[in-house]
Amino acid sequence: MKSADLKDLKVICAEDVEAAARSGAKELLVRENAVFTPAAQDLVASHQMKLSNGSSQAPAKAAGDVVGAGTQWEKLFFSAEAEAIKAEIVHAGHKLWHRQYVDGNGGNISYRIGEDAVICTPTLVSKGDLTPADLCLVDLKGTQLYGARPRTSEILLHLEIYKAVPAAKGVVHCHPPHATAYAITGRVPPNCVIPEYEVFVGSIAVSPYETPGTQKFAETVIPYVRTHNTVLLGNHGIVCWADTVTHAEWYAEVVETYCHTLLIASQLGAPISQIPGAKATDLLAIKQKLGIPDARFGLDECQVCDVMNPETPISLPPRPGAGGLKPAAAQGDDMESLVQSVADAVLAALNKKTS
Repeated sequence: MKSADLKDLKVICAEDVEAAARSGAKELLVRENAVFTPAAQDLVASHQMKLSNGSSQAPAKAAGDVVGAGTQWEKLFFSAEAEAIKAEIVHAGHKLWHRQYVDGNGGNISYRIGEDAVICTPTLVSKGDLTPADLCLVDLKGTQLYGARPRTSEILLHLEIYKAVPAAKGVVHCHPPHATAYAITGRVPPNCVIPEYEVFVGSIAVSPYETPGTQKFAETVIPYVRTHNTVLLGNHGIVCWADTVTHAEWYAEVVETYCHTLLIASQLGAPISQIPGAKATDLLAIKQKLGIPDARFGLDECQVCDVMNPETPISLPPRPGAGGLKPAAAQGDDMESLVQSVADAVLAALNKKTS
């Protein structure tokens, strides 16, 4: 009898059972206390699969059972505070999906509800389909405390932020295309261009690439978290954190809109003007009053608009005339020259025909 080894899974979902069935498995090797989601339970029955822990039969728990059922974590997960947070996470997930900041089952969201408890999104669920019942509860080590679905593998990234920044309560990770364009080129957008960006985000960093879902990936943001609220994740996407999930999602919108605007402006054939340093320090003063971190606090005004991640050059995408498209004036000159050459050729042909 062919077996599928699922012993690494604490919570077994429908996708896991389907994959085993496609491989031809008739037996599932599971850990002693494995929990099956209701959909997975139904599939096990429909495929007539045997459940085993390798030495003796290990029956699946009843449909509807979840990790942490009947514990203090269950009470926390269904508290009035948690219900409001779960609704906020679901709403933020739907916004990310509708704005095309995530695709497939990409992205993840979390909220720190207690000293050692974090509500987070599960793995393999589209943020457009997210419901409160899909969410999970984990501790700061990443151990799942409650929930019918397995937690996202990238929760480790969120946990490093929570451990380093106690004021952080909500974390949003997503893949908005224009901001991610900067992340995959290893560049950060320039500062001192749009006031709202300066106040709510402003100082941004790029972390080196590591395999998503690993502890090494989670640790890539540690050098930046105390002086930033947003990091471009190398070859991946962005992560934002704030005092609420909604505010973290706002920062993602601010970053994406800013990057998009810069890319549009770079095609207009004129240099992008910057806010003067003295005026930029006024914006930083507002930001400091709001309690939003920035690596530029305390710098002289002449330095505020030139600060960069020491490992990552600040630069705009190529502007017309800088190795890309020519400026509008140059394009006009080329058109005039082309028209003149065509006219000369036509006149030469006519003269040749009449001579």
